[in-house]
Amino acid sequence: MSSAPPAILSRHRTAVARCLWLAALLATSVGVHAQDPTPAGGSKATDGKADGAKPESQVPLEEIRRYVTVYNTVKQAYVEPVDDRKLMQSAIRGLLLDLDPHSAYLVRSDAQSLEEDSSGAYDGIGVDVQVQPDGTILVIAPIDDTPAARAGVRPGDLIIAVDGKPLTPESLGDNPLRGEPGSSTVLTVQREGQAKPLDITVKRETIRISSVRGRMLEPGYGYVRISAFQADTANDFVRQVDELSAQAGADKRLRGLVLDLRSNPGGLLTAAVQIADELLDKGGIVSTRGRNPVADTVFNATAGDRLRGAPVVVLVDAGSASASEVLAAALRDNGRARVVGSRTFGKGSVQTVLPLDNGDAVKLTTARYFTPSGRSIQARGIEPDVVIKPEGARSAGNYSESALPGHLRGDQETAGQGVGDVLDGDGPITAALAVLKTVGDKPLASSAKP
Repeated sequence: MSSAPPAILSRHRTAVARCLWLAALLATSVGVHAQDPTPAGGSKATDGKADGAKPESQVPLEEIRRYVTVYNTVKQAYVEPVDDRKLMQSAIRGLLLDLDPHSAYLVRSDAQSLEEDSSGAYDGIGVDVQVQPDGTILVIAPIDDTPAARAGVRPGDLIIAVDGKPLTPESLGDNPLRGEPGSSTVLTVQREGQAKPLDITVKRETIRISSVRGRMLEPGYGYVRISAFQADTANDFVRQVDELSAQAGADKRLRGLVLDLRSNPGGLLTAAVQIADELLDKGGIVSTRGRNPVADTVFNATAGDRLRGAPVVVLVDAGSASASEVLAAALRDNGRARVVGSRTFGKGSVQTVLPLDNGDAVKLTTARYFTPSGRSIQARGIEPDVVIKPEGARSAGNYSESALPGHLRGDQETAGQGVGDVLDGDGPITAALAVLKTVGDKPLASSAKP
């Protein structure tokens, strides 16, 4: 298989197109009438309609006047002088705040942090988080073998203060979790089942994440753990699978593979698509659909299965989100793998990041993910074929996309649906191996569960 299939290359072109589209929207919004971008291959009619599309949107002038009135009132009457730049940034941040939990205005430091996370090297504690509207920080998952994981930070923890200072929307500009290697920070955490907040001391270090690791579970049965999807994850996955295959015997062929995506918060969609392509000989991988046609993409597998048809079991839990859900659904919907574990997080939306000229950026939700069977995972997640319960009473509590304030409503979301559990330790791996052995060399029936 090629290292960069056409589907992957088209994704880069689509990402560029999305940024240009967002830039066009920002540019046209300064006029009195802001029109929707022309769909690819379409043309604008003189009445403001494009190929039967809805009429042009108009800037709400009365609301703009009201905003200017409030802005001038604050400038003139607030008890202390207010910096223009700070006031405008607050206004822009508020514009995105109530859209959904993942759309946000990123100041320069946050935009840089987002880029560093994708490269897999940065100074901090090693945790994937979701900032809440009140400024507190929800832990999606601590990254394997990082200071946060070693200190005992868990998925579902809510960080309410750092070094004794309560977190507010204004306090997050400098990213309090980042800092010089060797410096320590105290996280005050609210945890499900704990009556009082916990103080957890974490020492920062340079986080160099090896997102893929593996080993042989038994002769012929391999295990690969992916903790996040980064720029080099797909190449590292291929290298790890080839090494395990070389250990499998004279024919250099694994009898089966456990793919562990527990508490994998996601990351680069490109990496998840590439890994799916390595395990699929044909079929769809994922599609995205948005309001604007430029956000619509379809990713399909190219010929060649690196495991040569050996069965696969995917291990997931409540901390498996976004790109990890895409990978699990792609393999299951194509009848390539069985999913084992607990219901996943349910983040099925696509964010486009538009860098701004001052170093800040806008992160905007522009589309939804759909599995090959056409199902949306947004706010619903993936229900495994084989459910595993956590040892003891450990549970993630109300830990899911559907529990986030203002979350994007999911097509398959239902009231009272079950919330997944966080699955720690080696017990789930043993259970996944047992399922893998029952699959044997028989093909899996295609499944279309959400």
